[in-house]
Amino acid sequence: MTHTPPTAEPSAPRSRGPSRGPRHDLYAAGAAALLVTAAVLIGRHIQDTRHTLSVGWPPLLASWGPHLGPGTPAAVLVAAATVAYGPALAARLPWRTLLPLVWGTATAWIYSLALIDGWHRGIAVRLTTRYEYLQVIDRFHDIPATLRDFTHHILIGSPDNWPAHVAGHPPAAPLTFVLLDRIGLRGGGWAGVWCITLGGTACVAVLIAIRALADERLARRAAPFLALAPAAVWMGTSADAYFAAVAAWAVALLALAVTRGSLVAAGASGVLFGLTCYLSYGLTLFALIGAAVLTLGHHGIRRRPVLLLPLCAGLAVVPTAFTLAGFDWWEAYHLLVTRYYQGAGGIRPYGYWIWANLACTVLITGPATTAGLRRSAAVLVLRRGRPLAHRGGSGYRADADARLAFLLAGVFLALVVADLSGMSKAETERIWLPFALWLLVSCAFLTRPRLWLTAQAVLALLLNHALMTGW
Repeated sequence: MTHTPPTAEPSAPRSRGPSRGPRHDLYAAGAAALLVTAAVLIGRHIQDTRHTLSVGWPPLLASWGPHLGPGTPAAVLVAAATVAYGPALAARLPWRTLLPLVWGTATAWIYSLALIDGWHRGIAVRLTTRYEYLQVIDRFHDIPATLRDFTHHILIGSPDNWPAHVAGHPPAAPLTFVLLDRIGLRGGGWAGVWCITLGGTACVAVLIAIRALADERLARRAAPFLALAPAAVWMGTSADAYFAAVAAWAVALLALAVTRGSLVAAGASGVLFGLTCYLSYGLTLFALIGAAVLTLGHHGIRRRPVLLLPLCAGLAVVPTAFTLAGFDWWEAYHLLVTRYYQGAGGIRPYGYWIWANLACTVLITGPATTAGLRRSAAVLVLRRGRPLAHRGGSGYRADADARLAFLLAGVFLALVVADLSGMSKAETERIWLPFALWLLVSCAFLTRPRLWLTAQAVLALLLNHALMTGW
């Protein structure tokens, strides 16, 4: 695949008519702001009168608590530097230099935001509360026996029932922290470092996938927005940052497999997709994103159908290992559904969260993403009825904008399915982090990147300084 060479300044997206104008971007961002405002006001009323939302600051699981902390100066510095220099550096740096810079910036942004609450509350104790994975480390002293017995402790009322997050996820999630403990990386501090450091690499995986499936120009334009994501407020406080990284690398390796014909990448992608499904039940919806990648790369598969063999073989590795160890994924999932409705999920009103979840998504992806998704939708409408790629005089050549918009449509579809399922009522600022990172790529369609980056940074800083998040 031919990629666009670096340029001195970020090039503006090609104009496709008035629907791509900055004024319409502001309309989209304004509509998103109204959605969030409605979710706050209506949610506050429901919580005060009916007490059924089970969140302190609707639509977020948080409480009002303005504060500063040791991470404040660093967060402001990272934000200012990224706004000032990010777009230009992303446009002109060599690709192999850009990727570690994006990872370093994203990681610094996540750490600095987490440290606004201090090391202890911001990182060290997040995964040690009564709901979290580190509470059950000692119960995995015999890992095979624990896996065989795992489903017997999911329901509330069962003997020694698992804490909420352990019961709500397949055992690869808690097992990760058990293995960290076994190699000497014990406690919430190391667990937090693991999630943040790996979570930062998700940005790199997304960029690699976009470069392979669309083009380098769009990947470069998206890079500063991935590094400075408002989602970082929650990526420093939960294991979902780790899940996001695994899922992102699964997609990135699949993109490399179908565009470069790599059997190794196909096999590795399959393994990570399998692991993703055993980290979180909800992340099985990444199959829709994987299907979008396979659709975009169907020419590569037709040229080399043998790619499907290592992909399928890799996909079977993790499920086979856990099944042989005695864990039944389907049985556990059905028990989880029952457990979900035994708790807060049983009283949280579906009619509110079906749209308030989208308000949470606005807060973790920012106003720039709303504007970018509007432009992405415009691209798809303008391309309606036309193929995503064609044969040109120089061989296979893709319409990069349309291919990226098609991938984003797959991500958005996965979120819609998750929303309609009713299994994501509230807390989606954390649960939907793996999907949110992909939506941020839509910012590649925007003009005036520094203004939009400023809006993203201000939102993240306000959220982290004004609220005490529950995760």
